[in-house]
Amino acid sequence: IFPPVFCWRIFETARYSALIVGIIYGKRRYDHLKPIAAEERRIEEEEKKVREEQERIAKQLAEGSLFTQTYCTAHIWTQ
Repeated sequence: IFPPVFCWRIFETARYSALIVGIIYGKRRYDHLKPIAAEERRIEEEEKKVREEQERIAKQLAEGSLFTQTYCTAHIWTQ
């Protein structure tokens, strides 16, 4: 039978090996997901700009100011 010190060293080596493998896996996974997340953030930002523009237009339509400006401008150009 092996002495307890030898058994402890095997467990310790296995534990640190698993830790190192986990760190390497996490780094590779992060590097894989980082560009995907950046693209999603870029798309979300574009959608947010479009949504804010639509909300601004809807608010102006509700107030009536956009219709008046558009009608007056169109009316002036048609004369």
